[in-house]
Amino acid sequence: MTDPVDLTARLVQCPSVTPEEGGALVLLQELLEGAGFACTRVDRGGVSNLFARWGDKRHSRTFGFNGHTDVVPIGNADDWQFPPFGARIEDGFMYGRGTTDMKSGVAAFAAAAVDFVTETPPDGAVVLAITGDEEGDADHGTTALLDWMAETDEQMNVCLVGEPTSPDHMGQMMKIGRRGSLTAWFTVTGKQGHSAYPHRALNPMPAMARLMDCLSSHVLDEGTPHFDPSTLAVVTIDTGNAATNVIPAQTRATVNIRFNDLHTGAGLSDWLRQESASVDAEFGTTTEVKIKISGESFLTPPGPLSDLVAKAVEAETGVTPELSTTGGTSDARFVKDHCPVVEFGLVGKTMHAVDERVEVAQIHQLKGIYTRILRDYFA
Repeated sequence: MTDPVDLTARLVQCPSVTPEEGGALVLLQELLEGAGFACTRVDRGGVSNLFARWGDKRHSRTFGFNGHTDVVPIGNADDWQFPPFGARIEDGFMYGRGTTDMKSGVAAFAAAAVDFVTETPPDGAVVLAITGDEEGDADHGTTALLDWMAETDEQMNVCLVGEPTSPDHMGQMMKIGRRGSLTAWFTVTGKQGHSAYPHRALNPMPAMARLMDCLSSHVLDEGTPHFDPSTLAVVTIDTGNAATNVIPAQTRATVNIRFNDLHTGAGLSDWLRQESASVDAEFGTTTEVKIKISGESFLTPPGPLSDLVAKAVEAETGVTPELSTTGGTSDARFVKDHCPVVEFGLVGKTMHAVDERVEVAQIHQLKGIYTRILRDYFA
């Protein structure tokens, strides 16, 4: 049997801060090839990715797992109780960067897949698509894997992303969709001048204040059956003017929108530009708007895939998971264009935090859930 705790520890000991591979994918490739998986490194743009398949790629039943081995920076190492890449086990918890997000999840589904195909070879195929670029810009991670799969006629019929999904206790929640995410940067330009003679200047500050108020006070929607209401947050307003007697020429602000399936990134982008133009017309300013759409909202409607996962979670934990679309973005936003996708993983309380840690017993439990999912899918 493949020990998912030992595998988690060895992965945590790989310092794979985005975009460094750190040895994590090399370790997984060695394990998977030893179990008969055909492995291909799909590196792109300085990012390391691994595709592994057991079984015929032409098979009509292919179950896929997706996850990442890259981690966020550790911050100040002196703030940690134990070395952040040490995988120290203390009082039933393993400490280290990536223990929760998400090397334990990768270890659990890799261990489950290896043991499953070894002990009960299925009538079908099992795919693992693992990236080293989820925590970064994600331009060359899962998207590179999916592009390569399209070019080589590889496929997944369904996919499970092993991200942490439960807020408080194991089995509490699974994700059947995610909100979209959009960030917009505004630069409002006026004319610099002396604050004692405002009529000789064009102050961009009131225009920016009006724009940010218009955007933040606007109700985007009231939510949908599977999504909470969309939100817009003003995250910064910056002018950098240290002088009290100078009206600045420019000011900048940034907003982030998390949107549900009533919206598209393009539609929201049009609205932001229209609001900016309206304020410029009122104040005589000029506003430059730059927008990045990190992902569109999506929903995998409740059905066979979510039922399969929920049944396995309940059998292993005694808990029926809530079907949710809350939280931030994940690589499921890319996978949804390839096949139906859901997410299920560990409790995410400490992800990205100092002293990130995972309960050791939950790693074994997660492997058991993933094993049951594979067994039931191919039954």
